[in-house]
Amino acid sequence: MRAMQLDRPGSALRLVERPRPAAGPGQIVVRVTACGVCRTDLHLVDGELPRPVLPIVPGHEVVGTVHEIGAGVAGWHLGQRVGVPWLGSTCGHCRYCRSARENLCDDPRFTGYQIDGGYAEYARAEAAYCIALPDGGDDVALAPLLCAGLIGFRSLAMAGQGEALGLYGFGASAHIVAQIAQARGWRVHAFTRPGDAAGQAFARRLGAAWAGGSDELPPEPLDAAIIFAAVGALVPAALRAVGKGGRVVCAGIHMSDIPAFPYEILWQERSVRSVANLTRADGTAFFDLVRRVAIRTTTVPYPLERANEALADLRAGRFEGAAVLVP
Repeated sequence: MRAMQLDRPGSALRLVERPRPAAGPGQIVVRVTACGVCRTDLHLVDGELPRPVLPIVPGHEVVGTVHEIGAGVAGWHLGQRVGVPWLGSTCGHCRYCRSARENLCDDPRFTGYQIDGGYAEYARAEAAYCIALPDGGDDVALAPLLCAGLIGFRSLAMAGQGEALGLYGFGASAHIVAQIAQARGWRVHAFTRPGDAAGQAFARRLGAAWAGGSDELPPEPLDAAIIFAAVGALVPAALRAVGKGGRVVCAGIHMSDIPAFPYEILWQERSVRSVANLTRADGTAFFDLVRRVAIRTTTVPYPLERANEALADLRAGRFEGAAVLVP
């Protein structure tokens, strides 16, 4: 099979021929039909994530069909549509796993980081961590939901209740979360790179009540803000934008250093917290929502062998929504 492989951080991905994986006990093999290109993949390739298993095939927004089923696997059938997300396995016995917080597991393994992912024609996954996907819709359109959608969904839950929501970095996650938030009655305020008129217009087309640069203040105090851009300087900016009791949620796995800021902008019960990974319960709840609420993803497809180009375009912000590789 063809796969795009990372040999060492900081290098380009390499198109290689690999044997097709076989399903071991508890596993399935997925024939990949689409795989989203996530900012986490960019952090991996750029060497910003510690201790990856190398060489590695990136990609954790995997959509495909069940090609092979290993011993002991129940609940899946050949040809079934399946999603393979970031959380690839957990230990099942640490205090976090025992308390329904498997996203914080002490010994997890992640797809496209410690387990070969979906930048390939086939991928092997632990069946218990895969997600049954809706029958309708296009595979390319579904792919960003496997991480951009799931992490956005968890971030929105951590943002709590309110009326005015800020989204910093209007890319793959934010354009999905904006639709969910509006369905729940939030007024969405979108923050883009300063001067990004196209990104701000994109946000308005998706119903944002206001769109501006991340160096601006919104027209009203926010009840919560979610930061999707990996820029630590946005934390004090968001704290200045939220009102009393406001919540700032950092949604990325990696962020540049947060600069010092005065206590004054944290005072009055404002808070800052991060989101780490996801749980299988998140996947079930989110795709139940997807089956009920029409969520439109904006995607740009790339052939598998152009994965490096897709990553470069993501880094430069050259497209709206999400890039998706199609083997």
